[in-house]
Amino acid sequence: MNEMATLLELIQGRLDDFLIQQRARLAEISEDLSPIGEHVGDLLQGGKRFRAQFAYLSWLGSLDRTALTEDQLTASTEAIVEVCAALELFHAAALVHDDVIDLSDSRRGKPAIHKRFERNHEAAHWAGNSARFGTSSAILIGDLLLGWAMEMFSTALAKLPDREAAIATRRQYELMQFEVMAGQFLDVLEENAGPSRALHEAVGRANRVMLYKTAKYSVEAPLAIGAAMAGADDEVLRSLSAFGVPLGLAFQLKDDILGVFGSPEKTGKPVGDDLREGKRTVLVGLTREALPASQARIFDELLTEGELSEQQIAQLQREIVDSGALVKCERMIEQLAEQSLLALETVELTDSAKASLRKLARLVVEREN
Repeated sequence: MNEMATLLELIQGRLDDFLIQQRARLAEISEDLSPIGEHVGDLLQGGKRFRAQFAYLSWLGSLDRTALTEDQLTASTEAIVEVCAALELFHAAALVHDDVIDLSDSRRGKPAIHKRFERNHEAAHWAGNSARFGTSSAILIGDLLLGWAMEMFSTALAKLPDREAAIATRRQYELMQFEVMAGQFLDVLEENAGPSRALHEAVGRANRVMLYKTAKYSVEAPLAIGAAMAGADDEVLRSLSAFGVPLGLAFQLKDDILGVFGSPEKTGKPVGDDLREGKRTVLVGLTREALPASQARIFDELLTEGELSEQQIAQLQREIVDSGALVKCERMIEQLAEQSLLALETVELTDSAKASLRKLARLVVEREN
């Protein structure tokens, strides 16, 4: 088994052990809390674990093993695995909240958390509104996952032999939280205010959302967290940012394409799901800029409709293709990936870590789900 496969197994094992502990704590309060552990456990199974892999590889490539005793190296290794698992908990929280915000019914081919609790309510024939119960439950569980992520993250930092590195790592984690929440709000704002704002600024606004909601959080922040844990200096963090930001942008642009054209069997979501959710992505912004005013107005009206038929989804897809927006977006992904890989050459990391990051970068932009 290769090193990354071993890492993913260790992360899953740490998440499973942690969840066993949390289920026991929930059971001490009330058996009514048992569905939380069950549904969260399903959510935490599998996934691509990109964020964890970026954090681990930047830690591995920045670590000076000669400066550590054997016990310190063991503690640092345990800490990075735990931090990777904490990043997955944070990501799970973001997914739960994101599905509520986007009214998305599925996640990885299974019912989203809010839909699971909605179905629990329906099956039990409880009083009140099932959808509202599902939404309320998911918001609380997303918050719980954020708390669990910080709990695990703090436990990991306590194991680090270098206190200054622990402080620097916590700062990077806090910055990630701040930026992704700001980006998420801008995304919500754009979905609602976008149609009434200046059309020529749509792509710029979508780029800002993409940068803070996804690009930094998916690639740059995990890289910075891992490197900070290894005691990397500011110059290494800056060079990692030059690699991570364009790759993170490419990552999200690929997501945007998959959200419109991806196969449901591979993405785990209905075809054209982003169109149903009215997402104001760069792909959509490029389309609106290219369409004649009257056609762009109809495109906007359909995008804000929410309940779209298969025929309407197909119509929007055709307009995206015919406008040239899809080709532009694919070209942007290629350019950003090239920019990212060029920047990677200047980062002070071990050759083996760089090779693994190159491989991971290609996987990020070439994936189909």
